[in-house]
Amino acid sequence: MRIGFLSTYPPIECGIATYTQYLNTAVRDLGNETFVISQYGAQGEGVFPAFRGGSGSFASEVFSTTTRMTPDIVHIQHEYGLYGSQRGVGIIELILRYRMVGIPVVTTLHTIHDELRPDEQLILKHLLDECSAVIVHEDFQKETLLRYFGAMPHADSKIHVIEHGVREVPPIPDAKRKLSLEGRKAILLCGYFRPSKGFEKIIDIFPKIHREEPGATLVVAGKTRSLEYDDHRRELYTKLNESPVADDITILRGQFPQHTFDTIIAAADVVVLPYEIGGQSGIMCQCFAQGVPVVTSGLPAFRRLVARSGGGLVAESDADYKDMIVRILRDDTLRAELRANIRDYVGKHAGWSKIARAHDEVYQEVVTVPYGKARHVYFPEPGEPAPEHHAP
Repeated sequence: MRIGFLSTYPPIECGIATYTQYLNTAVRDLGNETFVISQYGAQGEGVFPAFRGGSGSFASEVFSTTTRMTPDIVHIQHEYGLYGSQRGVGIIELILRYRMVGIPVVTTLHTIHDELRPDEQLILKHLLDECSAVIVHEDFQKETLLRYFGAMPHADSKIHVIEHGVREVPPIPDAKRKLSLEGRKAILLCGYFRPSKGFEKIIDIFPKIHREEPGATLVVAGKTRSLEYDDHRRELYTKLNESPVADDITILRGQFPQHTFDTIIAAADVVVLPYEIGGQSGIMCQCFAQGVPVVTSGLPAFRRLVARSGGGLVAESDADYKDMIVRILRDDTLRAELRANIRDYVGKHAGWSKIARAHDEVYQEVVTVPYGKARHVYFPEPGEPAPEHHAP
């Protein structure tokens, strides 16, 4: 099959860009041929920058580029606002254009709120009606869609639940040594700085954690995307620098290419995700790739992933974070059990190789040409460099 992805893509800094990179690689490894249509700034093998986020001619630009690549199927990674104004309503016109020339469209919905706003209802209704298939990451997201749109023809059979993939990679050796954290129990906050991430909660309670566990150190490896939330970033750095235990806080800055980011995560004994809003977390999947346990807020997607994987603890209230973090730091047996659970979960359920096969099954259901066992074949020329993989 020849599959065209529509998404942001590295080195553009976006969680969906990173997700698409991993999915693209995994689907291609199954013997498919793939290409990516993305915003200007994207790079990589088979990547074609074709639009700007706010372009008024988004649909026609992307359609023209896509059809020249003759895809068997187009897979859209959907997030509100990625594809132009009015919450990306231009994506509906694009899907209609694909339908008019007989190209099946699969769309992954990365954000499904429990209660849908009127503009979200309008966009999602058209997506469900016009797409050949829709993918969500959690059962409760499908339940939400069916609650709003279950009366639509074939709504139930169109919606597929495929969880977020996790990279299948070896652990990073000597990570603590590389970050000068030998002999310390490391608590990690990582990812983009946003007010909704709740990082300030953990910074505020770290002195209490440190009193109970003097060998603990807080590692903060974050950044803002572009110049968004600059005031929030300043507030966080002020808190970090003025903390009464600032000497036991390590602050890391940089672009964090993949190996660097893996090394930072691998050095942690626990990663804390105190998010106040959100769906699935790419950061949690990055943690699971390195086998590092998590303490999360009680967001529905977090709660379900922790339950499925056995890879962490859920804080039912802000007061629970301190006790849960200290418990994981102190209990070597618990920490080893959580790590073993994560390895088992990734190996049996969530590794990208398995997630790619689940996607391939959806593609096979809706593709108009019965390719069956046919596979894409490509042999690089001698000396041709392998494609690079970028960090989140």
